[in-house]
Amino acid sequence: MSEPDVQTRVLLFTQPGCLSCELMRIYLEAREILFEEHDISTDLESRRLMTETYDSTETPTLVIADEVITGFDPARLDQYLDSVSSSNPVPES
Repeated sequence: MSEPDVQTRVLLFTQPGCLSCELMRIYLEAREILFEEHDISTDLESRRLMTETYDSTETPTLVIADEVITGFDPARLDQYLDSVSSSNPVPES
């Protein structure tokens, strides 16, 4: 996986009926990025984490390391993920 470091937790906060959430899920899967999905409609602790810890009030909210990305903006995601993968070169064998 050339995307975020395998040690980095990737969190995706979603809710049912959110088209942008579905697009984000498809995007992450297409880039083969492993993520933990948290449905804020059924998990009150996840809702609190998203709003209080990550200061977000909208879904989808994507958290990678210290970066919090709200909404689905593929251009911004590409730019961020490309910068992360270029700063984490794969060691040569």
